[in-house]
Amino acid sequence: MTGYASAQHSASAEGGQAPEGNSRLGLEIRAVNSRFLDLSFRLPDELRAHEPALRTLLTARLKRGKVEVRAAIDVDASHTLSTPSSAQLQRLVGLQDTVQAWLPKARELSVADVLRLCSGSSGPATDWSAIVPALAEQAVEELLASREREGKRLTDMLLDRISQLRELAKQAAPLVPQLVEQQRQKFLERWKDAMALGEGAVAPEAAQERALAEATAFAIRIDVAEEITRLASHLDELERLLKKGGDIGKRLDFLIQELHREANTLGSKSATLELTRISVDMKVLIEQMREQVQNIE
Repeated sequence: MTGYASAQHSASAEGGQAPEGNSRLGLEIRAVNSRFLDLSFRLPDELRAHEPALRTLLTARLKRGKVEVRAAIDVDASHTLSTPSSAQLQRLVGLQDTVQAWLPKARELSVADVLRLCSGSSGPATDWSAIVPALAEQAVEELLASREREGKRLTDMLLDRISQLRELAKQAAPLVPQLVEQQRQKFLERWKDAMALGEGAVAPEAAQERALAEATAFAIRIDVAEEITRLASHLDELERLLKKGGDIGKRLDFLIQELHREANTLGSKSATLELTRISVDMKVLIEQMREQVQNIE
């Protein structure tokens, strides 16, 4: 299932947590559906050492999905700039003169260059080792909550489609007996017409038996009682799994395939436009379910 979560932590120089000034660590987790668990990380160099721990955490909490973890460290430059000392400036001027003596075409240092070089040794970087695990745990919890909300929405949609499929099956059930009876009457009428035209050339009992046999064969050919029964059974199992929850994605996918098979058979046996319409409506609903089931774990 898709999901998104983010978590931030700010450290300030006043609290002694970030010697280089105010800084903020942001962590994002994005997830989209996938058959397997596929993890990718985009971390700054300062956090690269935490990737194994993050991978272990996500593997333990997630089963499927293409998951991307992004982290960024933002530093407030207004707190990191310090006034260069006279010794630093003299040192930079001396180095610049030495370089230009050997490389006359070398450009002079800009103000930005001077500030960057003078602030480069302002102190040790922030130690995020105690912050990253807690921040990652917070983001994972938010991601799971996000996916749970989407799962609830998908479950409601699937239950609604199940209800519509039950209604279509209910409409289809009485159509076949009515059609069989209509066809039986047609066969008997044809038998009577044949008797009138034949003028005794064919025995009445044999002709009637042949007409009833054709009616019986027609009834067997268009009988969809088994398909409707299996359809109802699959819908019951789908509903049970959706209400149970858990790791049900693959089982739902299998049941959707079985529903599609029954709807196809129902359409192939159709002998009326009404039954054909019901089959088409069923396949539309089942296809909508199939697309959403792909997003459920």
